[in-house]
Amino acid sequence: MAGLLAPPYGVMETGSNNDRIPDKENTPLIESHVPLRPANTITKVPSEKILRAGKILRNAILSRAPHMIRDRKYHLKTYRQCCVGTELVDWVTQQTPCVHSRTQAVGMWQVLVEDGVLNHVDQEHYFQDKYLFYRFLDDEHEDAPLPTEEEKKECDEELQDTMLLLSQMGPDAHMRMILRKLPGQRTVDDLEIIYEELLHIKALSHLSTTVKRELAGVLIFESHAKGGTVLFNQGEEGTSWYIILKGSVNVVIYGKGVVCTLHEGDDFGKLALVNDSPRAASIVLREDNCHFLRVDKEDFNRILRDVEANTVRLKEHDQDVLVLEKVPAGNRASNQGNSQPQQKYTVMSGTPEKILEHFLETIRLEPALNEATDSILNDFVMMHCVFMPNTQLCPALVAHYHGQPSQGTEQEKMDYALNNKRRVVRLVLQWAAMSGELLQEDDVAVAFLEEFYVSVSDDARMIAALKEQLPGLEKIVKQISEDAKAPQKKHKVLLQQFNTGDERSQKRLPVRGSDEVMVFLHPSLVLHLPLPTPSLEEKENYLREQSPDVIICTPLPEQEGPTVGTVGTFELMSSKDLAYQMTIYDWELFNCVHELELIYHTFGRHNFKKTTANLDLFLRRFNEIQFWVVTEICLCSQLSKRVQLLKKFIKIAAHCKEYKNLNSFFAIVMGLSNVAVSRLALTWEKLPSKFKKFYAEFESLMDPSRNHRAYRLTVAKLEPPLIPFMPLLIKDMTFTHEGNKTFIDNLVNFEKMRMIANTARTVRYCRSQPFNQLPIEQSLSEKSKRSVILVSNYAYNLKKISAEYTVWINILTGQQEEYALGHKPKQNEGEVVQCGPKENKLIGVKYIHSIMQPSALTPKFLINPNEI
Repeated sequence: MAGLLAPPYGVMETGSNNDRIPDKENTPLIESHVPLRPANTITKVPSEKILRAGKILRNAILSRAPHMIRDRKYHLKTYRQCCVGTELVDWVTQQTPCVHSRTQAVGMWQVLVEDGVLNHVDQEHYFQDKYLFYRFLDDEHEDAPLPTEEEKKECDEELQDTMLLLSQMGPDAHMRMILRKLPGQRTVDDLEIIYEELLHIKALSHLSTTVKRELAGVLIFESHAKGGTVLFNQGEEGTSWYIILKGSVNVVIYGKGVVCTLHEGDDFGKLALVNDSPRAASIVLREDNCHFLRVDKEDFNRILRDVEANTVRLKEHDQDVLVLEKVPAGNRASNQGNSQPQQKYTVMSGTPEKILEHFLETIRLEPALNEATDSILNDFVMMHCVFMPNTQLCPALVAHYHGQPSQGTEQEKMDYALNNKRRVVRLVLQWAAMSGELLQEDDVAVAFLEEFYVSVSDDARMIAALKEQLPGLEKIVKQISEDAKAPQKKHKVLLQQFNTGDERSQKRLPVRGSDEVMVFLHPSLVLHLPLPTPSLEEKENYLREQSPDVIICTPLPEQEGPTVGTVGTFELMSSKDLAYQMTIYDWELFNCVHELELIYHTFGRHNFKKTTANLDLFLRRFNEIQFWVVTEICLCSQLSKRVQLLKKFIKIAAHCKEYKNLNSFFAIVMGLSNVAVSRLALTWEKLPSKFKKFYAEFESLMDPSRNHRAYRLTVAKLEPPLIPFMPLLIKDMTFTHEGNKTFIDNLVNFEKMRMIANTARTVRYCRSQPFNQLPIEQSLSEKSKRSVILVSNYAYNLKKISAEYTVWINILTGQQEEYALGHKPKQNEGEVVQCGPKENKLIGVKYIHSIMQPSALTPKFLINPNEI
């Protein structure tokens, strides 16, 4: 039966040889308008590693399941030595745990198809999970040799590495496979995958969601094998817009030569389409094997027309005050095939007052629609602080609550007023729930909530519908008012931040902006610093204000950081126990971070006069773990002990990944990849191959290409609770912020607000399920309570070289020269030498780069100089 579903072999696809891109090796000046056929290979000559991967897989199949490769008959025709697509997918999913879905397996086989190592028997199809016949390149020749015993042994040793390689390359191959389909052949799932990819392309960051979804349906994949190929010439008619997916190009102008170079994520060719003018420059491929996304002129103009046709502009005094866009409502899949899909209007831009008015009017009061309403309001209540602070929002809400219609019958006026009050209460409830404890520090918000509660209470006596909402409002107002009027709690949180040992059993509370930090410099000297003040900023300002005659005090030994590693204690601890305790502490820090702190951090804390202390503490933890790894390894003078430390850290990283603590996982891996550690050649040579494979797999997740695609695919498979890689979240928000204007023509760019809010909501998703410690605690090793506390204290108080302190001392002493990278270490065994990081890339923590070079942050470590 399965064979009946397959298309007749030997029948060509619709189209002819004109569907193929011309050979550009002998055609230097072209502008192709026709997509590659999906079955065609992208590279003319397969790479060595893909050839090797294909050979390993073929030998493994012949060794473990030889029946899969055999002659097959179909429609009275015999196809030699071929496999079936569905069987290949089944086999891969059974061979390795790194394959989580059939779609992932399809992408892995597509890697081989793209390079021509695996081919459809009639060269008509890309790889599909169907009853289609595929043949390995080695089986194209008659009497292909069977693997020898030695080759079978090699294939058993290399199979898992090959699977790992293909699983890393598979997602990109799967994406290219989708893009090489004709637009009309793309499924709803295909369009969603393309859309997700477009979200992370720099050239498209300013486009609306609707435009990106339209582009997903018309983008065409185009590749060119040879560097030096001219994509189009200056003066030619513009017929396409290009986005660089891989590689780089030179922009050449007659008489000037190369004026600039464009790289992955950049675009070109759009100006000629917008202005309907000739090409202003020539585009020449700068390297081999460049990949592009292409939008043809007809599709480009149609999308522009559709966007304008679906845009509604509300004007007052001949000025735009609100811009709405009509988009499909609900699930895209549910609208597929529907002759009249549901439509809704989303806010693109507008004045703050009109945006608020629009959201109030669109709130649905039916209980069944509560979830949909909350989703619509969420973007506004999260982002209003950027364009409509509480000093403007609170009076506007009061005005809307007491607003009365000027037209209609008395009954219509009463109905409108009632529904309007209920909508305002609904918005206030969600706004207060979103802001949480942050409202306690805002006197305007506290006063508004108290007055608003009184007004709603008075109206509820006469309007029964408001009584349903009153208890929720009362609970919020009472809690916020009581906490705001409790000055005795001012220092409680801060003292708890530094508790250790048994006291850590208490629940960690978020840091508030009104708190103060007590810094013990000496038994007789204590400084009280306001929390929002960064310590390095204080030091920098102090340094600038003082006279040149600065008295430099000798630092205390504990200020210089550790001089001896903790390997003696560290190696006795269970890697799993330590990873678990680190995860508990990281979860406490992560759970204290408010979503709005991400907004304050992105747009600038000084613009809001709010603290981001909880976010800063969480980001600092990343740096602590990273430099803890570097410190422990470089303070260990024995080669054998350093090898054991490497194994220990790789184990801890694996357990952190198991506990879904990706923040600590990446911190440990980045610590191991720090130049101070990575250049210890003898240490890495002694590391067993098993751990080298683990580390290589971990490094692959850090691959920044395609906007950290490997990491994003990994996170997409995880269920909450999980601790994300916070620096990447901040990078995404900063990317959106800097790539889009906050105001366009004096209107709030609400599409930008929506994109940033969507990224910030990742934090909420990661914490949507509680971190259940009990099951994991039961899996810990059987130890005494004292031993568990020892591991806990170690995880909470990691010893490391203080990079911040190093900056401060270097500034005061003016001894930056002694820490330069060119400083040559003394060639004595065990002597103190320079082995610090090549540059200071401390993610999430701001250091004063303007005063000194990053290379000055070079701590001193005990290592064997012969390893450098």
